[in-house]
Amino acid sequence: MTPSRRDILTACGFALLATGRILPARAAPALKVVATFSILADFARNVGGDRVAVTSLVGANGDSHVYTPTPDDARRVADAALVMVNGFGLEGWLPRLVKAAGGRARLVTATAGIAPRKTAPDEHAEHEVDPHAWQSVANAKIYVGNIRDALIAADPAGAEAYRANAAGYLERLEALDAEVRAAVAQIPPARRKVISTHDAFGYFARDYGVAFIAPQGVSTEADIGAADLAGLIRQIRAEKIPAVFLENLSDQRLMRQIAAETGARIGGTLYSDALTAENGEAPTYIDLVRHNIKTLTGALAG
Repeated sequence: MTPSRRDILTACGFALLATGRILPARAAPALKVVATFSILADFARNVGGDRVAVTSLVGANGDSHVYTPTPDDARRVADAALVMVNGFGLEGWLPRLVKAAGGRARLVTATAGIAPRKTAPDEHAEHEVDPHAWQSVANAKIYVGNIRDALIAADPAGAEAYRANAAGYLERLEALDAEVRAAVAQIPPARRKVISTHDAFGYFARDYGVAFIAPQGVSTEADIGAADLAGLIRQIRAEKIPAVFLENLSDQRLMRQIAAETGARIGGTLYSDALTAENGEAPTYIDLVRHNIKTLTGALAG
C-alpha cells in the first residue's frame, strides 16, 4: 500500500491539518521521573535528556538521611512513571512515602548490582551498610546503566536516545575516574588521611587509597560519644593528620572544635550526599567529584 501524504508527514514529525496546513507534530509528553535525592536526579537527567522531566524529592544541599516527605512528595510519586531510589538503607522514609502515594510507585533501585560496603561493628552497633555508593565513580557508572535500562523499559520509543545519552555520559565518567586517580597520585602516601564529619566516603577510600576517618557513622543521625571524640583527637595528634574537612550537610562546629584541639587545619568543604544549587560549587555529580578531589589535593599534597 502506498503511504498517504498524512502518513509521510507524521513519520517525519509533522501534522497535516484539515485545512491543508502543515505544522510540527506535538512532541510526546516528557516521562515523569522522580529521584529521591539530587545526585540521583543528575544521573537521570544526563541519561534521559529532553525525553524526561526529573524531580528530586531531597533538593540541593538536602540531607537524605533525615528527610521528612511532604504531601506534595506523595503526589509526585503517585504521578511518576518511575521513582529512582538509591537503596542500601539511605531512604528510611521511603516505605511511608510509597504508602502515602497509594502504593503505586514503580521503584527503580539504582544501586542494583553494586557490592555493598559494610562498616565494621563496634560496641554501639552491628554492621551497617554504607549507602554512599556514588562516591566511587566506578559505581556511578553502574547507577547510569541501571537508569538507562529502566528508562528504556518504561519508554521503548526512546531507547536509541537513552543509549546514546548514557554512552556519552559514561565516557565522561571514565575520564573523571582517571582524573581522580591522577590527582590522588600527587598526594604523598603518608598524607592520604582525611578527617570528615560522617562516614560518607568509604567507597572513595576503597577505590582511590585515601583513608577517611569520621566521628559519625554512615548516617548523619548517628550520635557521637565523648569517648569516641576523645579517641579521634588522640589519633589525629598521634598520626599527625594534617587537615580536617567540613561537609556541606553537617554542623561545622564539631570539626572546628577538633581542629582547634589538635592543631589540624580546616582543609575545606567536601560534598558528600547532595549537590548544590546551580550557582554553587557542585551543581552536578561531575562537579562534585572534581571539587572534592581539588579540595583534598590542595590540603594534603603539599
